[in-house]
Amino acid sequence: MYTLLRTLAVAAIFSAPFLRAQEDARPVVDDSKVKPEVAANASLPTLFIVGDSTLKSNMPLRGWGQEIDAFFDKSKINVVNAAIGGRSSRTFQNEGRWDKVLAQMKSGDFMLIQFGHNDVGNYLDPAAKGRPSLHGDGEDTAQVTKPDGTTETVHTFGWYMRKYGNDAKAKGVTAIFCSMVPHKNWKDGKIQRGERATFVPWTKGAAEKSGALYIDLNEIVAERLEKLGQPAVEPLFADKGTHSSPAGAKFNATAVVAGLKTLSPDPLEKYFSTEGQAVEPAKIATP
Repeated sequence: MYTLLRTLAVAAIFSAPFLRAQEDARPVVDDSKVKPEVAANASLPTLFIVGDSTLKSNMPLRGWGQEIDAFFDKSKINVVNAAIGGRSSRTFQNEGRWDKVLAQMKSGDFMLIQFGHNDVGNYLDPAAKGRPSLHGDGEDTAQVTKPDGTTETVHTFGWYMRKYGNDAKAKGVTAIFCSMVPHKNWKDGKIQRGERATFVPWTKGAAEKSGALYIDLNEIVAERLEKLGQPAVEPLFADKGTHSSPAGAKFNATAVVAGLKTLSPDPLEKYFSTEGQAVEPAKIATP
């Protein structure tokens, strides 16, 4: 159980690296106004996309999950984007969204999943809208009372991510974990990667422990942004530094496909469209 001292320490540790994220609006999208996507052809395998607004947003913002379908041949595989804005690894589960996605999955399907942006902050902070998970990857829990008077057991980010991987594996689904896309936070010509000490290794660890595959999307995208340079990167973002523009969403989706091609073997290789086949495998300079 977390103590008050640990809670305060966590709040201090995790505030500074994510100032860029806190400057940008991160609204909780009204679930009742989102039409769920469904597989177009039940006889085909389906690639499910699970995550937050960096995977699915409303214009002028756009997520990489909304662009990735162009890289796949729809005569061979369905692509269903189940991501929704404002959710964390915790709330995507406790709101019942994960159960609904899981119910659609069948053996032979695939899942790309990315969380972290809304897991930041203090789980006791009312302004965080009940989204932060406990920061870590252990078995720690905390009891919280929600505004409606009900109680909730809050787990660590790693615990929630492991559950996604374990649940998918039990259904015969190939899960592929992506570390969170970086913020546009420059310093001396480099993208600052505060999450590389936290959510990135927690995502990787959860993938390993649940038998899922892993793509270091955080590093792939950061290195590609640095290669472009700060002026050229500006049009790829639609806000101060969290959410991508349509061009940025395409950029990130291409990075995901490039990351898939680093897997050996790549489980989605035979489903790529002509556009997907043309993408070169990612080359990550930083391990």
